[in-house]
Amino acid sequence: MSVVAEFTIDADEFLLGQIFSQDSVAHLELECVVPASRQIMPYVWIYGNGLDQTESSIRDSEQVETLTKLDQTDDSALYRIEWGDEQEGLIDGIIETNATILEARRKEKWFFRIRFDSHRQLTAFNTFCRRHSISVKLHNLYSLTDSGTPPKFELTDSQRETLFQAVRDGYFEVPRRTTLGEVGDKIGITEQTASENLRRGANKVLKNVLLER
Repeated sequence: MSVVAEFTIDADEFLLGQIFSQDSVAHLELECVVPASRQIMPYVWIYGNGLDQTESSIRDSEQVETLTKLDQTDDSALYRIEWGDEQEGLIDGIIETNATILEARRKEKWFFRIRFDSHRQLTAFNTFCRRHSISVKLHNLYSLTDSGTPPKFELTDSQRETLFQAVRDGYFEVPRRTTLGEVGDKIGITEQTASENLRRGANKVLKNVLLER
């Protein structure tokens, strides 16, 4: 039975957190990828002001070989990072236990939501963290079959907020009762960001409901 663990970790506990620990960007999110190598964290969305400064600090890092900007909106950008040979304890632990990162983002601390195929793998990951002195703070633990656990569909906070506002204001009704611009204004984001959040969030929910479940 698969199990999902939600935990937070200080920035200095893993490589990506160390690189971004001094940046002033408001928010970071990792794209979900299947663990197959130490390139488990190649894609990262960066939100907020100071993107140019953030790019410079990433490129100056000794642990980063190349940085490529793949997409950009008014207040966010998607980057691909190719890492060097620096050891990454946390990610090595995820790879060793064949776990999958469902969600990873930074505000004050880094938040991770990780799926393990079994409780045995979760125990192995916990043992790995203790052995390598990696301190994680567990906040929630549940199996995907727990009837009392509401589905989260792997949404980020921003995607969840945009979807909620759009549904509440009648964006999906026929005829529509609101626009993406109005949805964005209510939650403090641009129309383009609202559109991206809505498409990505809706895609995750529909895949989860129609394909996986």
